[in-house]
Amino acid sequence: MHSFLYLASQSPRRQELLTQLGVRFELLLPSNDEDAEAIEAPLPHEKARAYVERVTLAKCGAAAQRWKKRGLPWAPILCADTTVSLPSSDAAQILGKPADAFDAARILRLLSGQTHEVLTAIALLPHQSAKPISLVQVSQVEFMPLSDTLIKAYIASHEPYGKAGAYGIQGLGSAFIRRINGSYSGIMGLPLFEMATLLQQAGVSFTLMPEIANPL
Repeated sequence: MHSFLYLASQSPRRQELLTQLGVRFELLLPSNDEDAEAIEAPLPHEKARAYVERVTLAKCGAAAQRWKKRGLPWAPILCADTTVSLPSSDAAQILGKPADAFDAARILRLLSGQTHEVLTAIALLPHQSAKPISLVQVSQVEFMPLSDTLIKAYIASHEPYGKAGAYGIQGLGSAFIRRINGSYSGIMGLPLFEMATLLQQAGVSFTLMPEIANPL
């Protein structure tokens, strides 16, 4: 049984959600010489599910090399990635983090009055010589119609920056959501039901261990 894991993510929301589960973790973040942004670049014509799976497994591989290079004691390594998609639109298959205010406005106009998907992939490397165990959780989110005035005010709050789909469900962006079909925590960036299952498979202790026993 492992008493902690390494989290290879800077997301404060993922850190909060792991803490909510009672998981001890240490951050395993990229150093300055790593091009972490390059991993997140979509490939031509790549679909959202394939993208989020590929990026998460690539992050896991990079984190494993980071662990080895730093000579740290072993613990399972957790990586995750979230993207937003309008699956009916080839032009909006992957709606990642906005580059600037103009890009945030473009993304929010695409989501306005539509039902989009939020896809979060998680990968947990249980042993040094093992393959990651991974999954993708998909939720559907319906937005109310957004006026240009509302979009402008939301961007002025600075909440859209650094968030896939240019909004945060745990903040002001929650006011745009008519309904959700799926996982609230998955939309935040770490689906807790699925996460608990992977933790159990990897032998990582957390508050409810061993009561949750729903193998994938």
